[in-house]
Amino acid sequence: MSLAGAIDAALEASVVGSFTRVGYGVRRRLEHWGPPARLDGRVALVTGATSGLGLAYARGLAALGARTHLVARDPARLEAVRASLVEATGNREIESWVADLASPRAVAALAHELAGGIACLDVLIHNAGAIAPARALLDGVETTVAVQLLAPYLLTEALRGALGAGAPGRVVLVASGGMYAEPFDLERLAGSGGPYDGVRTYARVKRAQVVLARAWAHRWPAEEVAVVALHPGWVDTPGLERSLPVFRRVLGPLLRRPDQGADTGLWFAGAPGAAALSGSFLFDRRPRATERLARTRSLDPRGDEERLLGWLGGLAAGPGGR
Repeated sequence: MSLAGAIDAALEASVVGSFTRVGYGVRRRLEHWGPPARLDGRVALVTGATSGLGLAYARGLAALGARTHLVARDPARLEAVRASLVEATGNREIESWVADLASPRAVAALAHELAGGIACLDVLIHNAGAIAPARALLDGVETTVAVQLLAPYLLTEALRGALGAGAPGRVVLVASGGMYAEPFDLERLAGSGGPYDGVRTYARVKRAQVVLARAWAHRWPAEEVAVVALHPGWVDTPGLERSLPVFRRVLGPLLRRPDQGADTGLWFAGAPGAAALSGSFLFDRRPRATERLARTRSLDPRGDEERLLGWLGGLAAGPGGR
């Protein structure tokens, strides 16, 4: 093993050293990371684009030259971000789309509109998400599931043709290190009974995102559409401050900046070997293991993938998804 590989492995084992800005800085220097590739002439779309990681992705894509589509729910804020990105990057090809991703009806309408308006999509980054403080339903679907699982499913399936025209189109599901604490459990994802725990629900949905990325990678030729999930590290965002204030207070100086958290997704967006990475769980520009605890390991990974796709397909065909 190389020195860089040995240090990377030691960082991974430490967790805190890996997920914070320490790991980012050490790996960047040791592995001589260059800037992400230019994306001139390519088309990208990012959800949750008005703050935190989503804003970092939007700024990065626009700065790299991509025609960038932004999706968020607040029209005024979205327009302000669009205008600020045009001014900051000099890229005038930035468009905005308003939709509440917690509403499957709104997402289905957006997916239909996008599919009719974008013939070729090179990069699709599913970033929108948050930890909900209490259980809420919209169009009959729990909002954490709706925003972070059903919305990516609806949008990606609707844009499959446009992504294939990208040869390969690249799809990124922005997961979280929180998923390491939870196994894939479709019954808990689908159920609405029992006390609600927003942090655990979020972690379960993030685990399901990893399963979904792998399911699509097994279903679609990688030379047409390359799909990955990724872990951005522990990033200092407004969402973290709202949802986990104690965690943020304790680790504040060590948390990554949003641009550092977005680095791997932006790198993947232009990586020449994207097809070979399809199905991977990426962190700091490398494929990583998806389990750290024995209790989270699945006995039937491919079965999990098919069950998840079937369940999401059922939700998509229901009243909210049509």
